Amino acid sequence: MRTPNNERPVELTDGQRADGGPIRTCILSREGQPRDGLIRLAVSPDGDVLPDVRAKAPGRGAWIGVDRATLDASGKQLRGALSRAFKTSDLNIPDDLGARIVAQLERAFLDRLGLEAKAGYVVIGGERIEKAGRMGKLHLLLHAADAGTDGSRKLDQALRVGTDREGSGDTGFTLPFPRTILSLALGRENVVHAGLTDPRAAGRVREALDRLLHFIGPDTAP
Repeated sequence: MRTPNNERPVELTDGQRADGGPIRTCILSREGQPRDGLIRLAVSPDGDVLPDVRAKAPGRGAWIGVDRATLDASGKQLRGALSRAFKTSDLNIPDDLGARIVAQLERAFLDRLGLEAKAGYVVIGGERIEKAGRMGKLHLLLHAADAGTDGSRKLDQALRVGTDREGSGDTGFTLPFPRTILSLALGRENVVHAGLTDPRAAGRVREALDRLLHFIGPDTAP
């Protein structure tokens, strides 16, 4: 990025929540939000605006909290906001910036799910997931986008039974990608559903999923 690698990242807006967590301001909406719920943008040495969803790149960063539809439609507003944020108009904003952000958010989610699986916190297979659900050991339930309705409904019911929420209508989360992608992330074949059996692991996966689902928005989610 534009500053040497040994320098700490410089953020555009600093602040803290009441609990001490960092607050950043979306350059488009101008609303302050917790940093973990926003998406960081950075600039390469060549002036390319690139997503940095893990917030690891050095140098100045700009934050966005809007969904993809709003970002894609922002046009001149985005360019002006980025020019002010990075204090330069010499920027290359890729036409597919929204798609690049989606790709990074998906990768962050799938990587997190894969790590939790390696730690032994992910259960797959309809019978195993149903058993865990009915025993109250399921803290997060995930369905591939192409999962069958009957199979998803059965596991959703097991989840409700195990958490004493029968009749609530609560369901697992339908992912914005098919079983082939879910299977690759978990290193198994034909994974249609997955469950998290550790509450902290479920929280970490849910956080990554929430960021993805918020950005793609209801119009692009399956």
